[in-house]
Amino acid sequence: MEIQFLGTSSGTPTRSRNMTAIALRTRGAKHWSLVDCAEGTQHRLLRTSMSPMSLRAIFITHLHGDHCYGLPGLLASAGMLNRTAPMAIVGPAPLRGMMECIMEATQLTLPYPIDWVAIEDLAHTDILPDLRVHATRLSHRIDCWAYSFTEAAVERKLDIGKLKAGAIPAGPAWGEIQQGRNVVLADGRVVVAEQFLLPPRRSRKVIIAGDNDSPELLAREANGADLLVHEATYTEAVLHKVGPGPQHSSAAMVARMAQEAALPNLILTHFSPRYQDREGALTLNDIEREAREHYTGTLFLARDLARYELGKDGSLHALQ
Repeated sequence: MEIQFLGTSSGTPTRSRNMTAIALRTRGAKHWSLVDCAEGTQHRLLRTSMSPMSLRAIFITHLHGDHCYGLPGLLASAGMLNRTAPMAIVGPAPLRGMMECIMEATQLTLPYPIDWVAIEDLAHTDILPDLRVHATRLSHRIDCWAYSFTEAAVERKLDIGKLKAGAIPAGPAWGEIQQGRNVVLADGRVVVAEQFLLPPRRSRKVIIAGDNDSPELLAREANGADLLVHEATYTEAVLHKVGPGPQHSSAAMVARMAQEAALPNLILTHFSPRYQDREGALTLNDIEREAREHYTGTLFLARDLARYELGKDGSLHALQ
């Protein structure tokens, strides 16, 4: 599973960081998904290998502008590229009305259908062929959600020793068995595939959260997850100065929850523009330092266009 950050700033962009948008895809898949779509997202896409033509679904966490103002432009550009395949859009209830109002006011027509999916219908809708999606309500100034993506199916490996012991000849039959299909051998024996497959590995699970001032709301969902992507808008000191009004998390708050939930991997994002990349009174090093004081797992601070891969063994590493 691969994650690429198209924007990592909160509220407003900086010279080096756009606002929130995160791309997600599984290795080998011809499609990809997008979580949030800030203004400028489609421009960031031009610097990646992904195209609006293969975008399967968009998941909006909440309707603050730094998470959704790029949606009309991205949909329009997909139409101008002559896209015809349907696109699924998931988000809070007012999203559809907002988008339809914009489309009517600007006379935007699309050559492809949009499948609007209500969050409450996620459990009963197969939006992605390779991932199951679940939403968890968060705490923010407006209705806001986190999306969990869990592998829908896991490949199985052959039990070679058992195949040899059963005198099942190597060849096309082994390929059929690995695909889970029963086969009939030349001598008439019926081979039940399940009996010759090793136990599957655990399905990988990634949680991508919207804005949230209560990371503990994800504690239950994080049980057994491999990766959490969560905002860390401030350090504790700045959060105390700003006050609770914006309803954002500090790096320490998220790190403590991740540690208590035994999450093996954590990526922080959505940083206040007051934090400079390298030099200044406040830098991203302050956020990283605070998080590492409370979290001992694998930690990354997301950068725009940075790519990360979650391996089949649950390990997370940055891609070049």
